[in-house]
Amino acid sequence: MMKQAIFLQILLGILVCFTVLFANAEDPYRYYTWFVTYGTRAPLGVKQQVILINNQFPGPPIEAVTNDNIIVNVINQLDEPFLLTWHGVKQRKTSWQDGVLGTNCPIPPHSNWTYKFQLKDQIGTYMYYPSTSMHKAIGGYGALNIEQRSVISIPYPAPAGDFTLLVGDWYKAGDKALRKKLNSGLALPLPDGLLINGLHKASVFTGQKGKTYKFRITNVGISTSINFRIQGHKLVLIEVEGSHSLQEPYESLDIHPGQSVAVLVTLRGAIKDYYIVASTRFTKPILTTTGILRYQGSNTPASLPLPIAPTYHVHWSIKQARTFRLNLTANAARPNPQGSFHYGSIKIVRTIVLANVKAKINGKLRYTVNGISYVDPTTPLKLADWFNIPGVFTLNNIKDVPTSRPPALGVSVFGLTLHDFIEIVFQNTEPTIQSWHLDGTSFFVVGYGSGKWTTESKKRYNLADAISRHTVQVYPNSWTAVLVSLDNKGMWNLRSEIWPDRFLGKQTYLRVWNNEKSLYTETDIPPNALRCGKASH
Repeated sequence: MMKQAIFLQILLGILVCFTVLFANAEDPYRYYTWFVTYGTRAPLGVKQQVILINNQFPGPPIEAVTNDNIIVNVINQLDEPFLLTWHGVKQRKTSWQDGVLGTNCPIPPHSNWTYKFQLKDQIGTYMYYPSTSMHKAIGGYGALNIEQRSVISIPYPAPAGDFTLLVGDWYKAGDKALRKKLNSGLALPLPDGLLINGLHKASVFTGQKGKTYKFRITNVGISTSINFRIQGHKLVLIEVEGSHSLQEPYESLDIHPGQSVAVLVTLRGAIKDYYIVASTRFTKPILTTTGILRYQGSNTPASLPLPIAPTYHVHWSIKQARTFRLNLTANAARPNPQGSFHYGSIKIVRTIVLANVKAKINGKLRYTVNGISYVDPTTPLKLADWFNIPGVFTLNNIKDVPTSRPPALGVSVFGLTLHDFIEIVFQNTEPTIQSWHLDGTSFFVVGYGSGKWTTESKKRYNLADAISRHTVQVYPNSWTAVLVSLDNKGMWNLRSEIWPDRFLGKQTYLRVWNNEKSLYTETDIPPNALRCGKASH
């Protein structure tokens, strides 16, 4: 009996170990319930309607770790349909959670929908924001920061603290007024000001002398590039949208709409307050906002003059952009070095050149991509594709190169094959800067150039250590080239991050596909997926 009891105890111990093992085998879950409402705030000193999440403006941050599972129940208490998109989050094997009108039905007023996605193999500084209408212009945005797992090293000493700065332009007019102006065929004026974390001049960040802090800076604005700097302090760039960069010091950094960077700042100055400054780029007049970097124990307020901004001309910005390089020896979200993916030696199977042109269609201002000004159909493209619903979109109705076709409204979709390696060239023929974002994956920014791109331009590409990111600027009357591995099956939005331009048609979709029906390449439609348009039944 004694031996039998000992055997049962050992067996019970083994079962407990297996139970613990399997309980810990799955990556952690983080649950959120968000109430989306209107509220009143005065970001620029004038009371106006903004979008709040859980009564917060900006919305609550998501602080997570690589591979965490995120569950967000969004309760829409607005008077209009609403969606959130997870900007820069790769949504591995599924575009069902992407939160744009090409993949999701919007959440109707006074109802809810639950997003479920995994932060698979990602680190870095990201954000979320409304993708519907002009909602982003009045808030609803927030930070999404992803730390590395403890088993993955970082290529810099652990900072003493971590600060998140959401910087962006702001209009005193509400989203409905801005939308009405755009729909009437008129362009928007210069924004009324800039905000840092929803405030114009009151954000304070406190640290101890001699210590180093990580500052995560994201441009959450709808139209304007910014320059960021801290009085008397160097910014050491360490991360660009999920990629570890070469750790170069900068006096200031240009950050364009939809872009994020992380920098290290060491507090080596006297114990006092210092100005944190953000100002608009390539605008007349220049808009400026300030925050405060406060040394612990300071009794001395920050003093003028503010650190000067770089020259107005784009040459300075282009030169800086070319210095953003990938740290080839650093680990990514997995132990393998970032430089183990030799993108420069992969054969390009397709080149797409996108010309973005301002046009008049039916007497109103629109923006086209290769002649097509995008209009969202009532049925999301992903639902139409999944259920083989005809009449919603036609594959490859948009050409790979600019054409002389008259500008027209349409639903443009590129048909692409899973795992293809392609080249995308953004050709800007306008006198203003552009910013482009691709959902679902990141791309290598291999070249910037002035004038018109040609095949000869490839000779100037960086095929060794180009930064990998998800949002890239295109300078006036210039081109930007990126290389992308289409390793994520789904229907993915390629859009302007200058929101008025996107609202007026400057976007398209990439259908990344193969005929394999497998959960290894794409998940099934979620059981809770909303149905609308032709997919209602």
